[in-house]
Amino acid sequence: MIVIRSLIYTIGMWLFTIVFTTAILPTIILPRRLRYILITGWARSMLWWLRVSCGLSYRVIGRENIPQQPSILLCKHQSAWETLALQQIFPPQVWVLKRELLWIPFFGWGLALASPIAINRAAGREALKQLVSKGKERLQQGFFVVIFPEGTRIAPGSRGKYHIGGAWLATHTKSLAVPIAHNAGEYWGKNSFLKRPGTITLSIGQPIDTTKLKPDALNQQVEAWIEQEMLRLPQL
Repeated sequence: MIVIRSLIYTIGMWLFTIVFTTAILPTIILPRRLRYILITGWARSMLWWLRVSCGLSYRVIGRENIPQQPSILLCKHQSAWETLALQQIFPPQVWVLKRELLWIPFFGWGLALASPIAINRAAGREALKQLVSKGKERLQQGFFVVIFPEGTRIAPGSRGKYHIGGAWLATHTKSLAVPIAHNAGEYWGKNSFLKRPGTITLSIGQPIDTTKLKPDALNQQVEAWIEQEMLRLPQL
């Protein structure tokens, strides 16, 4: 049954993605915030379709910790699910991502319309400069900035290296940093076709004031909170 429901989700997802992306391409002429509102209709539709077709829903702990002002969201990365859910849970946002994702037909084209900060990871120090420049611009435009510190999806029970980029951006723009933990990988694993029914738990930590922190210290603080919260999620 899980295989059949997952297949139904995948077929529906691709059909809708092709139609939706084709329909929204003309929105490139619209202001970024208005364009964002229209584009996130795809993520909201996919979350609904995921619940209907696969029986997979979610709950949020710590909504009261979402800042009023644009901030840096530092999120655990386990699944494709959080790339959908963050758009529904948090205010308008842009993502820091590897530029190669924008080359994927239809999906990448739609992603490009969402004003992401596309980084060449091989550029080293220049990539950090670009991150701060573009990140400051997006924050001033009223967007939150989403970064996955581990850089790639990590299997449940494992921990990746927390890269400095997110902490670097937060400290150099004096923005609040918000750590986020979740267990989506238990239901929709990395590169997995199967989506298991259940309820994903996403936990939002208290915003961290970065004005007096060095990037390394912030990175360690974010990692400690997320990894400790990951251990707590089964009991919440």
